[in-house]
Amino acid sequence: MTAHHSPRRPRLLTQNSRLKPLGIWNWTLPAWAGRLSDGRTYNTCPSAGICRHVCYALAGTYRIPAVRARHEVNLRMVLDDLPGWQQAMAADLNLPVLQGRWVRIHDAGDFLSDAYTRAWLHLARTHPQVRFYAYTKEIRRFRRLVEPDPPPNFRWVYSYGGTQDHLLDPETDRVADVFPDTEALTAAGHHSQAGSDLLAVTGPAPVGITANRIPGHQRLLAGRSFRQWQQQDQQRRARSPRRAQRSFRCIQKRSLPGEDPT
Repeated sequence: MTAHHSPRRPRLLTQNSRLKPLGIWNWTLPAWAGRLSDGRTYNTCPSAGICRHVCYALAGTYRIPAVRARHEVNLRMVLDDLPGWQQAMAADLNLPVLQGRWVRIHDAGDFLSDAYTRAWLHLARTHPQVRFYAYTKEIRRFRRLVEPDPPPNFRWVYSYGGTQDHLLDPETDRVADVFPDTEALTAAGHHSQAGSDLLAVTGPAPVGITANRIPGHQRLLAGRSFRQWQQQDQQRRARSPRRAQRSFRCIQKRSLPGEDPT
């Protein structure tokens, strides 16, 4: 009897319940800041602003110990052996199951360093048969590293709710904002990506996302969009510079060595 072997599955890329029906694969890191088992602190979202208070990836199944441990394994690979991680990711991207597919870079986390961002750009350029997309708040980093010469198979959308929101121009940048409900989204003139996550990078702009119906998050959002909340937070910090500076130092401590947290 001839044995039938199933095709090898990706090692690093996964499919969550929301993206799998769309045929999208995703890569994820732990959300925002934390401490690894060896004592190192990290911040995978250096430019996170108010979004960190209502991040979906800091709630629900993402908090299950086994899930968080898996995400931290991913992060340790990036931090400890970026070339090795890049080689392993390339092996995943070369698999037949990935050909012609979309990969969402970061179900949680962001482009946490220049070197890591360059690694993804190299992966996109060397795997033209795969299409990549991402939400990001790393505006300055993308202005320097991505916008001058983006890979043709990589699309991104800048998402509001970060400390660099003031750098965005919705007339020229592709932007996404999170709203408390569909009515607020429509009233603001944004276009929902509820039908498919890919609409964030392939559909009309500006992009609108409805907030998760987590009661505590809805209370904090208080009827505002992420952009509105971030603007209010920036104004509050401008009135209390000492408090803002203490917060900035805290973010610095959790940023990667040698990286600019802004």
